[in-house]
Amino acid sequence: MAIWQRMRNVFGCDELSKNRDIWRMLMAEFVGPLFLVLIGCASCVEGWNDQYSPHIVQVALSFGVTIATMAQALGHVSGGHFNPAVTVACLVTGKISIVKSIFYILAQCLGAICGAALLQALTPTEFHNTLGVTEIHKALTPTQGFGVEFFSTFTLVLVVFGVCDSNRKDVKGSAPLAIGLCIATAILATGNYTGGSLNPARSLGPAVISNKWSYHWVYWAGPIIGGVVAALLYQKVFKARSVEEEIELESYQYHVANSKESEIIADRTTTI
Repeated sequence: MAIWQRMRNVFGCDELSKNRDIWRMLMAEFVGPLFLVLIGCASCVEGWNDQYSPHIVQVALSFGVTIATMAQALGHVSGGHFNPAVTVACLVTGKISIVKSIFYILAQCLGAICGAALLQALTPTEFHNTLGVTEIHKALTPTQGFGVEFFSTFTLVLVVFGVCDSNRKDVKGSAPLAIGLCIATAILATGNYTGGSLNPARSLGPAVISNKWSYHWVYWAGPIIGGVVAALLYQKVFKARSVEEEIELESYQYHVANSKESEIIADRTTTI
């Protein structure tokens, strides 16, 4: 019985029954990706006239600003992940339980699919070939595509962990805005390479609705692995120290300084 309870605690099974806010959290994680795909991918639709083609700045701002505003609006409810790569990064660093992370990812993917379905319903049929499906440029290999998504999502998760570090006292301004700008910048840099996904759910939604799966694994493997590496790096190297850790460090440094001073005095006494 004790082993079973321990396993429930490890996997976080009790959260679903004891946490009254879990359904609000899941709804927030559903709504965020829904509007990310609906608004962001709407900026990618081509064909409105012969001269029109979405500019990469337009696309980058659509995704970046949408994430910033959704995180500002709903971040207090669920943490504003809206991205399986961010959720997995939080899982491996112990910020979220296994069961909760699974339900978060399911909600994110379902929200993205519903967002893509809404976009298709609102878009004229003759424009359905371009509903924001992410595809690797024909000049790239899948490995290169993986690398692009790895490093762009690495940057995103590093920023997320940095601006959301509760131990930091120097952070001013808006964390959602910083995250949104990071996404917009990454899309500006990588949009021509892979479409600038940085988010498996964002790629899944349009892929399901359009039934286009070319190298779809790249948009899961790259962001998730990149996010995990960034999260572990931040936690092990860059994470701000807590007040207790700062006090302990200062105490240690004081002890070391006193020890060295005592050794110097002892050496001088011996010499005399």
